[in-house]
Amino acid sequence: MTTETSELRRGIGQLRQSVRTLMMKYGDAPSVRRLVTDLERLSIDVDDFEQSRPAPVSASAAAKQEKIPVPDTPYDESLWAGVDDEGVGGYHGDRS
Repeated sequence: MTTETSELRRGIGQLRQSVRTLMMKYGDAPSVRRLVTDLERLSIDVDDFEQSRPAPVSASAAAKQEKIPVPDTPYDESLWAGVDDEGVGGYHGDRS
């Protein structure tokens, strides 16, 4: 067990105590049941990680990941000419 997984297990234990407190206060509410399920899944994932640990990534390999800059400036409105806004029922008319 590594320091990182020990910290994960300690955090899961603290979360488990908090969820128990919620269960005592709110009973078998759907949101509480989801938290219980999420904690169990997290424990299973840590077990899986420890059993088949991936190879560590070197700092230089992590630094080589391509970063794509996203400008803060607004997009050119002509890109959206003649296109409906999906998910909001479309927009028909002047955009100004």
